Amino acid sequence: MTQSFAPETAEEVRAIVADALASGTSLEVVGGATRRTLGRPVDAEYVLSSAGLAGVSLYEPDELVLRAGPGTSMEQIRLQTEQHGQMLAFEPPDYGPLLGGGAGQGTLGGIVATNLAGPRRVKAGAARDHFLGFTAVSGRGESFKSGGRVVKNVTGYDLCKLMCGSWGTLGVMTEITVKVLPAPQKTRTVLVRCDDPAAAVRAMTDGLSSPHDVSAAAWVPGDIARLSGASHVAGAGGGVVALRLEGIGVSVSARCASLSADLDGVGDIGELHTHNSLIFWREIRDVAPFAGEAARAVWKISVPPSAAAATLASCRAAMDLEIFMDWGGGLLWIATEDEAAAAGVIRAAAAACGGHAMLVRGGEALRRAPGAFQPEPPGVARLTRNIKQAFDPKGILNPGRMFEGV
Repeated sequence: MTQSFAPETAEEVRAIVADALASGTSLEVVGGATRRTLGRPVDAEYVLSSAGLAGVSLYEPDELVLRAGPGTSMEQIRLQTEQHGQMLAFEPPDYGPLLGGGAGQGTLGGIVATNLAGPRRVKAGAARDHFLGFTAVSGRGESFKSGGRVVKNVTGYDLCKLMCGSWGTLGVMTEITVKVLPAPQKTRTVLVRCDDPAAAVRAMTDGLSSPHDVSAAAWVPGDIARLSGASHVAGAGGGVVALRLEGIGVSVSARCASLSADLDGVGDIGELHTHNSLIFWREIRDVAPFAGEAARAVWKISVPPSAAAATLASCRAAMDLEIFMDWGGGLLWIATEDEAAAAGVIRAAAAACGGHAMLVRGGEALRRAPGAFQPEPPGVARLTRNIKQAFDPKGILNPGRMFEGV
């Protein structure tokens, strides 16, 4: 059984990493371990858990800033910010059930390390756009920090952008500062009956490019729609395009009416009020339609929305799959066979339009080869290795988590 370390202070983290460096011992860095099966398997001799580095150390609602340890649960942060009518605007997803675990167990460090974001990404950006600062210990056993408590930091290199999405391969974060924003007073969703992926992308594009300030746009086909916990979606009788509007009550109502009128010729129009909207968008955020299918691999494919329908058609022609779209067609979720042949088709289809595919759920063999992440072009791969060498020259932190040898 692999030995685990659970430090409770930044100095303990530094000492553990320094000892591992001196002995050439590799460390698997985890938080709540809810995303442990994301990425390539890590063959490390010890586990370093940041779960003990938990708790909110600073929260200033008037300044829209929150600082906490990486082991702080997202549920704690949600409850604390909701008391002040605030939220993390990038809508962090909870992949616990999708990956075979429980809901509500993810941590702030895990979200930042993986740079995950939910449906509001099309408007609010990804996790890295709300990541203000951090302290960490590098693979050299040295403590370092970057950023601060405001958005416009000009003190040196913007290492926040580098650390966010590095999957624990560059350093062990010991404190994280993020931006919070006011939560919307009201949420409504305009539904448009639509079964054709190409027509769905056009409707989502029209909605997002309209003056109605749409904060999320998704499409679910009929076989997925009927399983939704939102009754109007489940009873739509087929696929639906969903366009979310948020804000002050009067404004949301007026914008919903205008958007519905604009889309009247596309298909039958419906509407979800706040309660059912929250249910539906939580399902999209957490990839709930695929959570109960553990035997199937799940892929997320990022493509230009204009190429979404063609990418889906290319994949469908080669294999049996289930799909739905988020981010206005820029994000395709696919559940299919857990095998290398399917991976090859998906990667080729994504690459053909300049996109990329990531394996979110799959068996260990598939996660190792061809791997969880889209292979990098040679020039980018050299840059990745050089950055890894600068922060972790002996490769002791999450070795191979993203790419073999990195």
